[in-house]
Order: sequence, then structure tokens, then C-alpha cells
Amino acid sequence: MNNQEFITRRKVLMDELIDDSFALMASGEAMHKTWDQFHKYIPNRHFFYLTGLKRENFILFMAKDGDNYLEYIFIEEATDYSNKWIGKRLTKEEVNQISGIDIKNILFVQDFKDFLANRVLTDSRVAILSRTPVHLYLDLFRYKKMKKPMSYEYFKDVIDNYPELIIKDLNTIISNYRRLKSASEVEEVRKAVEYTRAGIEAIMRSVKPGMNERSIEALFEYKVKEAGSSGISFDTIVASGKNATILHYVENDQNIKDGDLVLLDLGALSNLYAGDITRTIPANGKFNERQKALYEMVLNVNKKTIEKIRPGIFVKELNDFAKDMLAEGAVNLGLIKEKSEIDKYYYHGVSHYLGLDVHDTGTYSEVLAPGAIVTVEPGIYVEEESIGIRIEDDVLVTKNGHENLSKAIIKEVKDIEEFMK
Repeated sequence: MNNQEFITRRKVLMDELIDDSFALMASGEAMHKTWDQFHKYIPNRHFFYLTGLKRENFILFMAKDGDNYLEYIFIEEATDYSNKWIGKRLTKEEVNQISGIDIKNILFVQDFKDFLANRVLTDSRVAILSRTPVHLYLDLFRYKKMKKPMSYEYFKDVIDNYPELIIKDLNTIISNYRRLKSASEVEEVRKAVEYTRAGIEAIMRSVKPGMNERSIEALFEYKVKEAGSSGISFDTIVASGKNATILHYVENDQNIKDGDLVLLDLGALSNLYAGDITRTIPANGKFNERQKALYEMVLNVNKKTIEKIRPGIFVKELNDFAKDMLAEGAVNLGLIKEKSEIDKYYYHGVSHYLGLDVHDTGTYSEVLAPGAIVTVEPGIYVEEESIGIRIEDDVLVTKNGHENLSKAIIKEVKDIEEFMK
């Protein structure tokens, strides 16, 4: 991804900021796991979106000073110890090449507090702004209601020591930008879907009754990495038999029985962009008649819902359409008597945004527009028959309609059975 894209994104963002304001964003850090161990670092997606950088403990500073925009980034300083024990740190030159931030504005993170106190939040001759800013933009995303945004903890010293600053939300602005993808972002998702296809096809070649679900999970991760992916985009779901009626089943620890359907909800990464695909396959390579009837019903809803995707339609319309079709199909198959009973067997939405996050950011109160990528994932979950079926594709909204990015991943009954022979 060219650094000009990150430069443009920051410029567009700063256009949105009010005068006499500055913004701070942290790249995040690895969470503590236990004793002296830490979880693997997961890059802050907003930070990556603005900089292209995937390193922890960095801080991005942006300011709007009248018609002038300023940007600085604070990075970890490479030391002999860090290079030998942790790994090579990025140099200022590398940060400049990736992000496009002027090399003279790349400073070390240990100088951040002094920079803020003596060059930003001050009325002095060395101040970089013509007026002391009164507004501070932070990422106010909260992962749970009634939880304080993580930025409040990360920048606690700034907030506590400068209570006169008026806090503004950066998250809402960036989230809406991320909803519509650029051409280069679409290509990353396309590659993520291709990596995912490699993993799914490996599973179809290998799965058989008696295997444990965790073996399938391990095979998928191995194959997508072998294909070139950096890893999985979310915890893989390998749900056989009745397990497939649990939406977020992640234990993946049961032996697969002869006659089971196996629901695979999985995805690979490409440069942090996610694929998110679901396929449901017969463990022994052949659908029985009941499985086939339910599968064909879900597949029909999947294909008809994809056909409706175009600019100008709300995601809610897709959800309502898919649910109504599933209800009608369930009545026809004798699964339910009235369409209103469908909630017993279908209990989730049919679409969500996809991008840097699997459930990507963006408002659902606006219609779909070119550049949005959404999933289409109808399902049916019949616990009493130990059958769970979901079929999910990743679909790009285009100027004149849509493009199914995952169309190469087979889903027709005859194609699956032929492939698994």
C-alpha cells in the first residue's frame, strides 16, 4: 500500500477537526497474559489505517492550526538490548517510508510528554502552534457499554493535568471513513479471501469421520500461512453435528461423526485485512436428503440476497429480505408452521461490514455505497436434528451493483460432493 494513501487519509481526517485542536492516537501494546508472558500484539486498526504502521508503543500526534496541519509520530528507540531480545525496531527512515510522515517530525516516544508540555500545551516562543489548543481528539471507542475508552487510560496524564481541554471523539470520524474501501484495500480483502479459499479446499480434501475438530482448525491455519497469509482473522469455528447450532462455537474439541455436517466459519488475513467465509460440508463427502434440502434452502437465500446488493440499499433491508426468505423456506420444508416461528431456527443478522476488522466499523444508518464490503451469511440451526448450516460470502458494493469476492469458493451441493470424492 503506497504511503500516499496514508498521507491522504490523515489530511482528510484533519480537515474534519475543528480549529485550535489536536489529536492523539496510540498504536497500543500487547496485553499481559500471565506472570512474565504477554499476548501477541494486535495492531490498533485505526492507527494502522492512518499510518500503515504495525508496531506497538507508538503515538501519532496531529494538529489543526488555522490553515496549517501538523503531524508528528513518536516511536520506540532501537537499542542493542531491544534488537537482541525483542527484535529489530523500526528506524526513523523506515517509519518515514511507510507512513509518509516527514522524517524531521519523527521523534522518540520517551520525548512525548516533554514535547506536549513545552511545545503544544504552552504559550511560548517555542510552541509549534500559533494558539494553545483547547480541544483534544481521542479515540473514544469502547468495547463494552459503561466501560471507559482505552484512550482515557493511555493518555491519563494529559487529561488529568490539563482538565481545561475539551475532549472530542476521533473514533466516529475514522469509523465512517473505513466503511468505504479504496481500490488497494479491496485488493487486500481479495487476497485474504484467496488465502481463505486455500485453507477451505485443504479441509475439503482432508476431512473425514473420526477426525477431531481441532485437527481441522490446525490444518486451516497451516494452509493459509503456507499460502502467504500472516494468520487467521478471527478464532476459527469448526463445528460438527449439533455443535453447528451454536453461533460462536470455538471449542473445536469434538470428534467428527459419520453423517455429520461440518460448519466452517473462518478467515485469513492480508496486511491486516480480513476474509470471513462460512461453508458447510458433509464429513463423509455426501449430503443426505434432509441435509441437502435444508442446505439448498439456505443456499438459495444466500444467492438471492447477494443479488439484491447495490448502492442505495440499507443493510437492514438485506436482513429483512433474508429472514423472510428463510421463514418461507422453513414453512415449505415443514420445519415451522408459521413464518413468525423462524426465530427458533435463525437468530442472527445476514450482513456486516468487512475490512480491517472482521465486523468492521461504519454506520448502518446510511445506505450502501460503492466501496463497502459486506458479508452475506444466512443460516438455519436445527438442534433437535443436529444440523447447523451457514453459507457466507464476502461481497463488494460496486458502482453498478456488486462483486462476490468469494465466488471461487465452491458452495453448490454437486460441486462440493465432486470435490470431496
